[in-house]
Amino acid sequence: MQAPQDTKPRWERRKDARPQELLAAALDQFVERGYAATRLEDVARRAGVSKGTLYLYFANKEELFKAVVRENIVHAIGEAEQDAAVFDGPSSVLLRAILMKWWDQICATQLAGITKLMLAEGNNFPELAQFYNEEVVARGNGLIASVLVRGIGRGEFRPVDPAVMTQVLVAPVLMLMMWTHSFMPTCEMPPIDPHTFMDTLIGVTLSGLEVAQP
Repeated sequence: MQAPQDTKPRWERRKDARPQELLAAALDQFVERGYAATRLEDVARRAGVSKGTLYLYFANKEELFKAVVRENIVHAIGEAEQDAAVFDGPSSVLLRAILMKWWDQICATQLAGITKLMLAEGNNFPELAQFYNEEVVARGNGLIASVLVRGIGRGEFRPVDPAVMTQVLVAPVLMLMMWTHSFMPTCEMPPIDPHTFMDTLIGVTLSGLEVAQP
């Protein structure tokens, strides 16, 4: 006997998936068009819903953008914080793991477009810039700095200013992201293998940080 057909509307059948699909569509639009040029009706159309449906979940474009950042980037930082909290090995291994995870999960993916968006448009949207600095930049930098403090406290790293050292580490990774996603496809720069770059950066950093063991 043939099972009766499900005649419910698509979104009623898949209600739990709706916010995730809206966030995925919003991420695509923000990365492709930037914050200022993204329209909620375009996000809704991309997700296959009405603009009114989008408003059931997100009050405005700013809240939608914040949700995209929290769902993707802030969530990844939270996972890394949890990993660091229970890690019991050498601080050099932890630092390498966090930096490589940052590259692989964010900088090497579509999410790099959000960082580029904030660099390009942050000054025009100060409230968004403050949100991004508090929930992404400060928290991410704080995680790296905490690993440096851990290493210094355990006698594994030589004494350095954790805040300054964090900036020394972050700057080349952001530059690599810009090279990979912006400059290299449109110019004649020699190709850069991102993992080789990251491995070299981390290796040189640890050579300068690690205390020689007797």
